[in-house]
Amino acid sequence: MDDRSSLENIIECLIFVSKHPLTIQEISGFLKDAEKKEITAALDELQKRWEEMGRSFFLSSVAGGYQFRTRPEYSQYIVEFNKEIKKFRLSKAALEVLAIMAYEQPVTKVEVEKIRGVDCSSSVSMLLERRFIEIAGRKEVPGKPFLYRTTDLFLETFGLKNLKDLPTVKEIEKIKEDIKEPE
Repeated sequence: MDDRSSLENIIECLIFVSKHPLTIQEISGFLKDAEKKEITAALDELQKRWEEMGRSFFLSSVAGGYQFRTRPEYSQYIVEFNKEIKKFRLSKAALEVLAIMAYEQPVTKVEVEKIRGVDCSSSVSMLLERRFIEIAGRKEVPGKPFLYRTTDLFLETFGLKNLKDLPTVKEIEKIKEDIKEPE
């Protein structure tokens, strides 16, 4: 594509109207006359420009793609303006199951229950319903139980580019130490 600013404007529009984070592959498939390196350069420039503008939203790289996201400090106004937008809440049990699945995937429900020590059927059902996890196949053992893994919606919701962005055990321990109250 010849005109760089035109390419940036087209990509910006596509990302703006998309219901999910757009990958470079998806953009490339739509803009057949633009090379992937041109698209990548345009995305880098758009991210830089939106950050410099300091607007209420920014272009974020999440779930393997790109999406405009509201800055956290403005989310309360959106919630107040549109009561349909609600902060989702996950129970402690559901968060534990989701964390185990994120770190151990693909994993069966029985394997999660061995780690947690309690039944997790309702948490798995709820996480499937909210599309934070999905069935990734069946484990080749007697009974062939389902294997579960996290989804791109999980990455998107928690602002992760990919699973490598999950905190390490060492980082989690540091966070726990930092929030411990003095006795």
